Amino acid sequence: MTLLGFNKVFLIWVSLDILSRGLLMEYDFLRRTALSFYKNAKYLYTQEEYNLAAFNIEQAMQLLLKYFLATKVGEFPKTHSLRRLFRESKNLCTDLWEFYQVNASIIGNIESAYIASRYYPVYFEGIEIKEMLKIFDKFIEVIDGCL
Repeated sequence: MTLLGFNKVFLIWVSLDILSRGLLMEYDFLRRTALSFYKNAKYLYTQEEYNLAAFNIEQAMQLLLKYFLATKVGEFPKTHSLRRLFRESKNLCTDLWEFYQVNASIIGNIESAYIASRYYPVYFEGIEIKEMLKIFDKFIEVIDGCL
């Protein structure tokens, strides 16, 4: 059957292609926002605003993990837990899972920044932020290799 001279299969293919491009653009927003949080974290570190730098690193890591999951499986869990996002990624990229296992304690510290830096009198030290930034640099390399 045709519609205005077009085959239904062709129309479905075109519709899916347009839909997937729209979703990729939406996912791309997650990556851009993540990299903006990272850039802001580096600036805040230079200004000795360590709690806010830690929070921005956490947001950057969270959004990049969600971007990774969205591009690989089409969705991501509605969670703020870095640990859970890494677990969800476990079977999608062994390098990413290995990165998590090697750096679990620092990633746990980064995850705690989501709550701690906003609601509790916890103060991150410059050396902690320096280490978080160093780990995040490695994280970007690993996740880029998985995409």
